[in-house]
Amino acid sequence: MTIAQVLLEDFDQEISNTRRTLERVPEDKAAWVPHERSTPLGKLAMHCATMPLFGFYIMEDEGMDMVASKRPHVPLVFTTREACLQQLDESSAKCRAAIAAASDEHLEALWKFSFGEHVILHKSRVATFRIMCFNHLIHHTSQLGVYLRLNEVPVPALYGPSADEQWLG
Repeated sequence: MTIAQVLLEDFDQEISNTRRTLERVPEDKAAWVPHERSTPLGKLAMHCATMPLFGFYIMEDEGMDMVASKRPHVPLVFTTREACLQQLDESSAKCRAAIAAASDEHLEALWKFSFGEHVILHKSRVATFRIMCFNHLIHHTSQLGVYLRLNEVPVPALYGPSADEQWLG
């Protein structure tokens, strides 16, 4: 298997998990926060829906400096659940296509992620993708699951059964 084929297996699973979580976001709770310093539920949902765009940038660009990013900042404004899911579909399609087109050589190349002079990460593109896209997406999808629980919304089974749903494995 190529590196891209392995990444795509994980990608499809994580996008499915994220989609199943986003499908449960209550439209009337977009401004809800569990704590005053927390991100509002709707903004968190949109962050999850747009995260694959960052994966796309990792695949397509030679690096990223957040101080002088060449990519537009995507607004994280939640309007409806359907619009959020549409954003996930669009961003994940772009990312998936970029992964599928990537050679092992491309994925093994170094990718620098920085904030001006401060280097956040300087690893292979595949390692950067796993850390900054997969791990980041898993973290925030799980965070969204906690938000759902605190709002009495059934939490989907993702990596095993939840209190609300048996694992479909």
